[in-house]
Amino acid sequence: MKWLNRAYWLLALLLLAGCDAGEATKQASAPAPSDPAAMTPLQRAEAGKALWKEKCRTLAGEKVYKTVADLEGLVLLKVRPRAWAPEWADPMWPGAAFAKEAQTDGYIKSFLGYEHSSSPTGEPVTPTSRGYIGTDFQSRNPSNVPGYRYVDVIDPEDKQRYRYVLVHKPRPTSKIGWIDTLLEKSPAPDPIPRYGVTFEDHVIPEERALGVASSTVRVIDLKTNEVLGEMLRYAWSTPASRANPSPWLTAYRCPDHEVGAGAATRKFVDQVLIPRKEQ
Repeated sequence: MKWLNRAYWLLALLLLAGCDAGEATKQASAPAPSDPAAMTPLQRAEAGKALWKEKCRTLAGEKVYKTVADLEGLVLLKVRPRAWAPEWADPMWPGAAFAKEAQTDGYIKSFLGYEHSSSPTGEPVTPTSRGYIGTDFQSRNPSNVPGYRYVDVIDPEDKQRYRYVLVHKPRPTSKIGWIDTLLEKSPAPDPIPRYGVTFEDHVIPEERALGVASSTVRVIDLKTNEVLGEMLRYAWSTPASRANPSPWLTAYRCPDHEVGAGAATRKFVDQVLIPRKEQ
């Protein structure tokens, strides 16, 4: 009977081996986990890029509901705060979708400056071929699309409203007549401008876990609370690494500008609130 016992043991071992092989096959063919924490870096990157592409296809973009022409000024209800390396590497940084946007005074200047053509042949700025924003008037540039004459900002500390304008002053030390363009601030007169610009940064944990950030810019009629236009942007990047310590600066974005990325908000707003042309 010993041979019969050995046969039973052999059969049991073969059955167990078959179960293990079947389980291994199931694991090999199983889909990638849906929990980002359980994914490999490559799986997480692929899932994040796929999510970003889907958001770009279905949600991201610029929407203009109504335009206002010949506008001199507006009020910025928020200003992009200062950010640097720690924020550019932080997966939960609120401003990640607009990491290249100008900050603080630079953000204000972007609404006041001229838009210049980036074309090497001097072609003018058009709605489909935007340029870069500068504070100087370039006499040889055929574009020189003007910005707003003034911008009002509510100071977050004293809650007072201030008016910002660009002023051009000769540099005292210049022997060749160099002109400096300065941002001048003064208490804003009443009434407050009718039209305002604001933004809302979205921090959605399940999207941020895949490296996807988003933000909405809105243009508002402050008299009627009507939204005249809005831009929803999505950005995607892999986590910070030694090779890429500031991933939000190199992120994929939609919509985006090849030229003048630091003034993306201005270049959307001026499609809704069209600045007054120079006389």
